[in-house]
Amino acid sequence: MGALDFSTMLLASVKITDATGFTFFVGTMAMMAASVFFFFEMNNVDQKWRTSLLVSGLITFIAAVHYYYMRDFYGESGTSPTELRYVDWILTVPLMCVEFYLITRKAGATSGLLWRLIAASVVMLVTGFLGESTYVYNTAETATMSWVMGLVSGLAYFYILYLAMFGEIKELGEKAGPQVAKAVKTLAWFVLVGWAIYPIGYIQGTTGGLFGMTVNFGLDMDVIYNIGDAINKIGFGLVVYALARGGDDA
Repeated sequence: MGALDFSTMLLASVKITDATGFTFFVGTMAMMAASVFFFFEMNNVDQKWRTSLLVSGLITFIAAVHYYYMRDFYGESGTSPTELRYVDWILTVPLMCVEFYLITRKAGATSGLLWRLIAASVVMLVTGFLGESTYVYNTAETATMSWVMGLVSGLAYFYILYLAMFGEIKELGEKAGPQVAKAVKTLAWFVLVGWAIYPIGYIQGTTGGLFGMTVNFGLDMDVIYNIGDAINKIGFGLVVYALARGGDDA
């Protein structure tokens, strides 16, 4: 038996000239590399930050596994792996919200705040999935339902954004000290700017747009999501890592 060609295995069902398939491949490798980095760096940070860094590694590891299977699904079917993507998000996005709780816990963050963040993220994702995958624009009734699901998902998103940028999480970050406050502010900007790519993908990927609004960047919806995932998940982890390496707060 000849030696295994690792690159051939990874790219078995994806053509390099296929931008969408290639971003699935790059996403898999980037997420896995980030996971290895976060896990190995856990022993190089103070004990109080290790759980936060562990969660960062879990987020990117879960995403890497799902991206591996999404790459295969896309390569074999040529269609968007919507269900697999939402399974990934239903696991990783609440964990991203958990990061807000972990870095502000010693400043007084409560389990109530944690569960509100998790609940809002789950509502955001479940209604987003229903709007994007289940309620398609075949009839006026399903069109209306897709709008409603998108609206509810958007409200849940803005609730998380409010807590992080203006509300309880911001106040706890300021109470914890300047380093934590800076990290909370940066993560809040990720939610504002980075997470905004998902409703953009939702509007582009939902037939007929949302409330009559459409966007078209000339890119496949999956390319938008893949780029957004890499920036947001790895970026979240790097902010936490920077805090763990340089922050003496909390």
